[in-house]
Amino acid sequence: MVVVAVRFRVPGFSGRAPGPVRGLRPGADLEGRVCSELSADLPDEDLGEYLYDCIDLYRMGSKPRCEEVEFLGLVQDAIDEMERGR
Repeated sequence: MVVVAVRFRVPGFSGRAPGPVRGLRPGADLEGRVCSELSADLPDEDLGEYLYDCIDLYRMGSKPRCEEVEFLGLVQDAIDEMERGR
């Protein structure tokens, strides 16, 4: 019988006090907050992981015009906020 010991580190489980995990991108917290706020504003939308995809893959005319303007405006505002925060 062969026994092999494997050690690995899992971020956040190092026994230190809870807090930000080292190695995360500096803007990750901002991006998470902005996406969370956008999801709260648009609860019925499937936003996906990348907000640019929401705009690039959106089919014009798939919603009533007033909803379309609001949706695209909110997504673009969220993208702009994330870009300014970097």
